[in-house]
Amino acid sequence: MKSCFHAAFALAVCASSLPAGQAGPWNLDALKKNVPAMRWLKQEGPVHSLIYTGEVFEGHPTDVFAFYASPLTLGEAQPGAKFPGVVLIHGGGGTAFAEWAWLWAKRGYAAIAMDLAGCQPIDPLYDPKTGAPVLNQTAKPDTRKRLPNGGPDHGHPQKFDSIGGDVSDDWPFHAVASVMRAHTLLRSFHEVDADHTAVTGISWGGYTTCLVASLDDRFKAAVPVYGCGFLHEGESVQKPGIDKLGERRALWVKEYDPGSLLPRCHVPILFVNGTNDVHYVLDSYMKSYNVVPGEKHIRIQVKMPHGHPPGWAPQEIGLFIDSKCRGGKPLPVPGAAVVKGDRVEVTCESATTLTKAELNFTTDTGLRSKREWKTMPATIRGGIITAPKPPADANTWYVSITDERDAMVSTPVVLEKE
Repeated sequence: MKSCFHAAFALAVCASSLPAGQAGPWNLDALKKNVPAMRWLKQEGPVHSLIYTGEVFEGHPTDVFAFYASPLTLGEAQPGAKFPGVVLIHGGGGTAFAEWAWLWAKRGYAAIAMDLAGCQPIDPLYDPKTGAPVLNQTAKPDTRKRLPNGGPDHGHPQKFDSIGGDVSDDWPFHAVASVMRAHTLLRSFHEVDADHTAVTGISWGGYTTCLVASLDDRFKAAVPVYGCGFLHEGESVQKPGIDKLGERRALWVKEYDPGSLLPRCHVPILFVNGTNDVHYVLDSYMKSYNVVPGEKHIRIQVKMPHGHPPGWAPQEIGLFIDSKCRGGKPLPVPGAAVVKGDRVEVTCESATTLTKAELNFTTDTGLRSKREWKTMPATIRGGIITAPKPPADANTWYVSITDERDAMVSTPVVLEKE
């Protein structure tokens, strides 16, 4: 416990000592102030497409493709209206998703979703009955084409092996810069309320969200889904690749692991993950949550499936961002779960009526992705939740709380020694 505290403290000191205008390889002042050059590709239909300028790669400036949608492009608002903004970051194997931008535009946001693999997906196809973009139409790589001046691909060599020397071939460097450039571009649009913007990303996009939320203080909310830091530890599927870096391993962790940057995160953040996620394991997830010094919330779902549509499905993502960007009612805010005799108690502040609470736990050992979980009901009286004490052999547990909107949040996960 002592060594964990010292490690987290050291990370916090290191991160807080970085100059405001520079963090690792990124020139934050330039990324925030300089609106990237852009051009529209298509402005017909509800979701528009554009190209904007990215960082230098292989000696030349790059082009970054993005979809853009807002209530204005959907024909649901009049010129002159302003909307909060959201930046949408896809995960590994993904691309810019027109349907994701459309969903946020329907919610009342101006949304930009960029491709972070140097590619351009096909033009969106629309459902003739609903007018919505067809789901998962760009899920397969053969629905995308490589841009002539695209940045690095998002494969293993670009994410890990390129570390050291020139940063211009490092995918994490480009990913963060491209997201911040998209944010700056979004804020420059006349219909966007530049003071109320948020970011959310899925899997590797959640990883990137953690980095961006730690570097770009202009956001009012951030929601990383699955993605986290401390990828060089525990059961992380990324750990073997990081270990193979040898002498360069420490540099990758320092520059690109979110665990090294989250200690400087003061953007309100909601972590969303599942109990059995094989890509971003609970141990690393809770370490990432714990090192954030600013406002933080968490939603852990038993056996949450991993993927793009499952990753943007939880309504809590929109409710949390609404609460920070549109004056919406906030999610319930539970305190830590405290064991008192034969029970667990949790205090919870909520602007909405609480309707359900549960104790979730596992007594299994072995790989976390394979463990079975059990759930027991808890009682709610006022702002106090009372649950049975977890069994003596429970090694991981937490309390989940649901309100009248069917929005669920969690206490921090307790990881007992096994």
